[in-house]
Amino acid sequence: MAGIYIHIPFCRTACHYCNFHFSTHIKNKKTIIDALCAELYLQKNYLEEEPIKTIYFGGGTPSLLSFEELKYIFNVIKIVFDTKEVEEITIETNPEDLHIQKIKEYRTLGINRFSIGVQSFYEPHLHTLNRKHTGEDAITSIKNAKKEGFTNISIDIIYGIPYKDHAILIQDIATAVDVAPMHISAYCLTIEEKTPFGTWVKKGKMKDIDENFASEQTEILMDTLQNAGYEQYEISNFAKENKYSLHNTSYWNNTKYLGIGPSAHSYNHYSRQYNIQNNISYTHSIQKGMIPCEKELLTNANKFNEYILTSIRTKWGSNLHYASTLTGIDIASYPEKVDFIQMCKQENIVTEKENTLYLTKKGKLLADKITAHLMV
Repeated sequence: MAGIYIHIPFCRTACHYCNFHFSTHIKNKKTIIDALCAELYLQKNYLEEEPIKTIYFGGGTPSLLSFEELKYIFNVIKIVFDTKEVEEITIETNPEDLHIQKIKEYRTLGINRFSIGVQSFYEPHLHTLNRKHTGEDAITSIKNAKKEGFTNISIDIIYGIPYKDHAILIQDIATAVDVAPMHISAYCLTIEEKTPFGTWVKKGKMKDIDENFASEQTEILMDTLQNAGYEQYEISNFAKENKYSLHNTSYWNNTKYLGIGPSAHSYNHYSRQYNIQNNISYTHSIQKGMIPCEKELLTNANKFNEYILTSIRTKWGSNLHYASTLTGIDIASYPEKVDFIQMCKQENIVTEKENTLYLTKKGKLLADKITAHLMV
């Protein structure tokens, strides 16, 4: 079973923190959509006829597409791929887009999961992030989706936003718990170089992220959501009643996926492909029947490192026996890494059970550093 990711590279406005590929010029939307559908045909053999389990519309802002535009893409997906066993179809949406009529339209297309870009319910923070919705818009969008019978709802929250204390995060979490989506993705704000925030920090107009402040917020988030019944099944992802993101979980569990659109990534166990991050160049190439991507053939070391990078962040941990079977690399042959694992266990940063490494709560705060030490 495999996944398909469709990158919709359009947004109404540019969020000040975002470094994903997008454009606010939507006059070429039809041309891009035609190219996306053409790429689906060009990529029909990439997944080796494996049935599709998940479809994910990301971006950008997929909810900018009309019903007819989405229907067009869906029809092509169904023509090119085996979708009879699809379990989850997710679309990322802005709160201001998720009105009743659009929700009804999404249902007719088979969409059964929403990922709503809330980010915060606090108006000044939304203004700082350059989001165009209000806190009330966010609450209303969740209620609208529930009213129409949707239960698989995820919201995004951004924390670590500079502030005098943790009061806003605590209130954001309380509001999120109150409206009760089944899934919450919580991301610590990072300052990316080629964003407005990156420029402001460089010019001294904005403070950089305070690591201690961010770590404190991470702990508040983990503790509060756990107490509210959300399981932290991946460092940034929390779910009730096992409502995990099937699509994202497939990334972490070494499942094949095909990425369609400018900047989209693909993986089929043997290689990775990275589509070009330019709408015009992408379109011109597709029109000529060529996929505009860089391809990386994966070495055993690549596969080992990728597995550790993704799996260590999850509740399922990194199974070192599976990693060895997958790649032929046995971490026991690296004495310095064996010593590092032993040190981590002694300091209660990781635990080990049946040859599988799991991050403790303390370890989750150090995940990047632990991963770097485990890579070969």
